[in-house]
Amino acid sequence: MRFMSLVIGFGLVLSGLQITAQADDLPEITAKGAVVLDADTGEVLFSKNENERLPMASTTKIMSALLVIERGELDEQFIVDSEAIKTEGSSMGLQEGDTVTLRELCCGMLLPSGNDAANAAAVRVAGSVEGFVDMMNERAAELGLENTHFVTPSGLDDYTDEHYSTAYDMAKLAAEAIKQPVFCEICSSASMPVEFGDPPYKRVLYNTNKLLGSCEGVFGVKTGFTDKAGRCLVSACMRDSKTLICVTLNDRNDWEDHKALYERCYGYYSRQTLPKSGRCFEVPVAGGTADSVRCTAENVSAVLLRDRAEKCEAKIYIQPFVYAPVKKGDVVGSVVYYYKGTQIASAQIKAENSVKYAKSSEKTDTSFVDVLFDIFDLVI
Repeated sequence: MRFMSLVIGFGLVLSGLQITAQADDLPEITAKGAVVLDADTGEVLFSKNENERLPMASTTKIMSALLVIERGELDEQFIVDSEAIKTEGSSMGLQEGDTVTLRELCCGMLLPSGNDAANAAAVRVAGSVEGFVDMMNERAAELGLENTHFVTPSGLDDYTDEHYSTAYDMAKLAAEAIKQPVFCEICSSASMPVEFGDPPYKRVLYNTNKLLGSCEGVFGVKTGFTDKAGRCLVSACMRDSKTLICVTLNDRNDWEDHKALYERCYGYYSRQTLPKSGRCFEVPVAGGTADSVRCTAENVSAVLLRDRAEKCEAKIYIQPFVYAPVKKGDVVGSVVYYYKGTQIASAQIKAENSVKYAKSSEKTDTSFVDVLFDIFDLVI
């Protein structure tokens, strides 16, 4: 069915808005670099040296896992590269000759932060660690991570100063990663059963993210630590359908800082009824006992920063006419709401009453074209 599309602007949509909190509005944050980002709109709610280039340790594995998941073929079994798994630091326990899948390596990267898992996945996906690092930097450029450069898939950085990112870039990366259901399933799990080895056998991997279960709504994302980078943490939290991302780099008090930032930043939001929701329309009816049927858009609300509802834009998609018979509750269109170019809500437009099919003797004298003009007068 063909639809008419009309756009109604509810005020100017703000671009590049930054709602960075004042220093006296938030608790002391010990991180060297930090940011809280609205994952849906990209708005910055809090920042501290958010664009300063810093080492990011194993939060690097967010990019590594994202690339693996985007590649696909996650459940194909293969034998790990014996040289790739020879690495220091945290491990998922891979040994030479082990049979594994990319899905299990993602679990190994995101839960116990296995450096062996990151290297093994890199070789499997790109043929070499170096080739995979090139893929990481290419993807970073695609995402607009202007102050990020990768040298390793794992985040081990003691031997290089060229492996760096920023709190803001890592938040943008996390916002992209959590769009992947597989990524979210893994990083939100406190533990995950896996099966690998030579021959494969069942075991359990445990998540290093202590915010899971201790901070309302947190469902990821990744921890990190090296002597150079200090404690690094990227987390994501959803409350009342609103997702925020918090990043702290080089933060000795990261668990408590993330909790405090979420508590404060969620206080900036409220559920707001969007303007013009519940709007009424007269839709022409062809072949009915009435020339038109009254239709109403459902009331709709969204979680937004204070006073942002009036900054939204609505696109109305409605059928130019409907054929009789029309039943009460029939859907004849929809209203889609946008904030800063991002869809935030939608509502169906439904018939309020029924219109029966008319025999020739029952048809009204009103011109069908006149009714079409009437609907344009109403909605424009």
